[in-house]
Amino acid sequence: MLVFQLLTTFVNMKIAIDMDEVLADPIHKFIQLYHRDYGIPLDLKIHAGNEIYHHVPEHINDKWFDYINAKGFFRDLPVIEGAVEALKRLQEQHEVYIVSAAMEFPNSLEDKYHWLAEHFPFIGWKNIIFCGEKIVNTDVMIDDRAKNFINFKGRTLLFTSPHNLLLTQYERVDNWHQVLEKLL
Repeated sequence: MLVFQLLTTFVNMKIAIDMDEVLADPIHKFIQLYHRDYGIPLDLKIHAGNEIYHHVPEHINDKWFDYINAKGFFRDLPVIEGAVEALKRLQEQHEVYIVSAAMEFPNSLEDKYHWLAEHFPFIGWKNIIFCGEKIVNTDVMIDDRAKNFINFKGRTLLFTSPHNLLLTQYERVDNWHQVLEKLL
C-alpha cells in the first residue's frame, strides 16, 4: 500500500515552471546590451545576492528597466541549457505549465509567447499562464524568485541564479538535470 501511495504522489503532478532565469537567460542579454551601449565588459559571474544592475556604474544602473521594457527584448533570449529536453521528459509523466509574471512587462507578452512557440512547441497554449502574481494551484513550482513562493502551498524548487545564491530556506536546483532527479 505504501509503495502505491508513493507512486501516485509522483505521477501526474501539476508543475508550474517560470520562464526568466529558469527557461530563458535574460542575464546573458543584459550583459550584451550593457557592453554594446556603454562598453562595459560585464562578467557572467555576478556576486551572490546581486542583480545585474549592481555591477554597472550608478548613473546607468536603471538602464536594465529600459531594456526589459523594450519590445523584442524577450524574443531572442538564449535557452537555459537542458531545459527543452527536461520539459519533454517531465511532460511524459506530469502536467507542465509555464507560469510567467509577464504582466509586469506588458511588451513581453507577445515576445514570450513566440519564444515559447519556437523553443517549446510541445507546450500547448492552454498550459501557458501569463500573469501578475503567481497564484497558481499546482503541486510543484520551479522559480528563481523566492517572492513567488509566498502563499504557495506545494513543493518549491528554487532554480539557482546569482540574485538568490544567499537564500538557504528553499530546496534548490542548480540545473535541469537536478530538476529531473528530484521529479522523475
